[in-house]
Amino acid sequence: MRGVVFDGQQVQVVDDLEVRDPGPGEVLVAISAAGLCHSDLSVVDGTIPFPVPVVLGHEGAGVVEAVGAGVTHVGPGDHVALSTLANCGACAECDRGRPTMCRQAIGRPGRPFRRGGQAVYQFASNSAFAERTVVKAVQAVRVPEDIPLPSAALIGCGVLTGVGAVLNRARVDRGDRVVVIGAGGIGLNVIQGARIAGALRIVAVDANPAKEAVARQFGATDFLTSVEAVRELLPEGADHAFECVGRVELIRAAVDLLDRHGQAVLLGVPAATAEASFRVSSMYLDKSILGCRYGSSRPQRDIALYAELYRAGRLLLDELVTATYPVEDFEKARADAEAGRVARGVLTF
Repeated sequence: MRGVVFDGQQVQVVDDLEVRDPGPGEVLVAISAAGLCHSDLSVVDGTIPFPVPVVLGHEGAGVVEAVGAGVTHVGPGDHVALSTLANCGACAECDRGRPTMCRQAIGRPGRPFRRGGQAVYQFASNSAFAERTVVKAVQAVRVPEDIPLPSAALIGCGVLTGVGAVLNRARVDRGDRVVVIGAGGIGLNVIQGARIAGALRIVAVDANPAKEAVARQFGATDFLTSVEAVRELLPEGADHAFECVGRVELIRAAVDLLDRHGQAVLLGVPAATAEASFRVSSMYLDKSILGCRYGSSRPQRDIALYAELYRAGRLLLDELVTATYPVEDFEKARADAEAGRVARGVLTF
């Protein structure tokens, strides 16, 4: 079968991948569509260290082909969106409703694929850039069949991360002032999460002026091309500032833009060894710097919720899919994503 494999030196679209059958508590999914997220590109450029060879992709949707023993919540023929959280469901963190903190879901890559007799790693417990993948049952969430699968695919990472950061981690409230630094796939979901939460002012900041129209479509009330201009709009500062780019100078800017009791939420991913600084004295006015993993999501609950918000016309998904590419055109999709020409490119099988 076809898939996108990174061997540590180059990315290839191959046609000789194999995937094992699902075991107990697992699901085999035929992938229909998968979003190309910057986290996939970060594996290729080394920003996110990961063992190789690896099948990339982690934002996918498709149709269940088979289930292992004990799986009852989905069955063959069901449409599903996939999450990256292969959490155990039984530890203290899972029991508290914090599956993103489950230690079984962090840093334990499996190798369900083979190529030429060699085992191949699975990225983010998912590997959606393959015609078929095997995931834990908890990662497969049924979605209504009237949601196009290219749109449903984006729920599994971009929407969970961006909207989840607003609703679950920052808990933006009605009337709040929000700054979103970076209007890419994650930033647009932060913007629409703030709109759904009832924020009064949503200031999008992106160096590319061409992103203004789509940022406003998703809910931005203002658009700027530099963080220096934010204070002119919000002289007292923001209640929440989301950094969605992954640059340390923008992390510092997010902290500096806060009003009293404000929160800076870090969503962009800089290099693993990157360090950021801030003025300590500025923090004594009850300001906070919050890390956020995967939107502090509970995928079985949140994916179903976001699917219904989409069906109600409150959550934009189709508008996120700015380009689709046959999987064979991965390099074009990669070039468009790196150049910022698309909000989210989607590979199709």
